[in-house]
Amino acid sequence: MKHLIVTSALALALVGGVATSQAQEEKKKERPPMTAEQKELMAKMVAKYDKNGDKKLDGEERKAMSPEDKEAMKKAGIGGGGGKKKEEKK
Repeated sequence: MKHLIVTSALALALVGGVATSQAQEEKKKERPPMTAEQKELMAKMVAKYDKNGDKKLDGEERKAMSPEDKEAMKKAGIGGGGGKKKEEKK
């Protein structure tokens, strides 16, 4: 009985993980490619706020953005710079 419960729990966890992964992939596919103007603005924001040098804006870096820059990103349709941590999103 114990073996059945453990096996079932692992199977459910695996199925849940696959479903989550597929949902994330679908979400990425729905996003249209950035325009030249969006790319230019994003490059400026990365140059200004990327403190760890990974050429991306993580949650902490987005939180550090000025309200004006967040609004500019939002108007350009590239996120808006919310900067929420993963724990806060749940």
